[in-house]
Amino acid sequence: MCTTLHIHSMWMPPGQNQSWVSEFILRGFSCDPMSNRILFIAFLLLYLSSVLGNGLIVILICLDVNLHTPMYFFLCILSLLDVGCVTTTVPQMLVHLLAQSQTIAFAGCWLQMYVFGALGLTECLLFVVMAYDRYVAICYPLHYTVLLSWGLCTRLAAGTWACGFFSSLIHTFSTMRLPYCGPNVVNHYFCEGPSVRSLACTDTHLIAMVDLVISVFMVVAILKIKSTQARCKAFSTCASHLTVVTFFYAPATYIYMRPNSSYSPERDKQISLFYNVFTALLNPVVYSLRNKDIKGAFFKVMGRGRVAW
Repeated sequence: MCTTLHIHSMWMPPGQNQSWVSEFILRGFSCDPMSNRILFIAFLLLYLSSVLGNGLIVILICLDVNLHTPMYFFLCILSLLDVGCVTTTVPQMLVHLLAQSQTIAFAGCWLQMYVFGALGLTECLLFVVMAYDRYVAICYPLHYTVLLSWGLCTRLAAGTWACGFFSSLIHTFSTMRLPYCGPNVVNHYFCEGPSVRSLACTDTHLIAMVDLVISVFMVVAILKIKSTQARCKAFSTCASHLTVVTFFYAPATYIYMRPNSSYSPERDKQISLFYNVFTALLNPVVYSLRNKDIKGAFFKVMGRGRVAW
């Protein structure tokens, strides 16, 4: 085993002698220093590529007036969410790959779990909004600007953020209020709910049900477009969006909706890595390579830069 068990006592009210953990140890991927250095280089390149790719999309959308439409407004938000998700988890993982200690304070673990969950849930809801945007654009092109006014777009964006952060608060509070009085080694590279919850000194089936309810709510929300024929038409002409949604929802749904009996730390680490890091890298590639407007904006900005130089 890579790490040793550490249990630290926290202050407890008078009359209670139970010991509670004050920090967790993130086990990560490997115990071998050489392997960790290789992983550090690989994940650093992936992280920088994700941040640069998504950052480039945000810059292009902000600079090019032709991209100031609801579709690109939501795509800009998606890129910001992707940057936030990978920044919440990967920098700390990079530090732990090279550091002697892989500890994270209880409060730090709580904060990481909350922020990552909030951004992830917001992204789930944003995919629904983006699907509705494509549905309106394809099925009601003459009324597109009326049905999706800037006021409505702003309210939809604010609503996804509010619902995401509120739902994550419920999930995180339910997980972190559990008693953690024994092992504190999290077999993961960041504080993800199911991995931390497996260390609790009590039955966690009720909390798992909370996860399931929230996950089901998010999955059902994406089917809220009423017309089946129109929904298929919209999705069939939006291969990019459907690809990204599939790569994000499939692994995330497995992590949060599978029963506790099938919990596998090693498999969960790999799946979480995919929908956290690789999806954030995939999004700008899928949307930019298949999108003439994004490519046109890029060459336009590059052309301005050469003229200014």
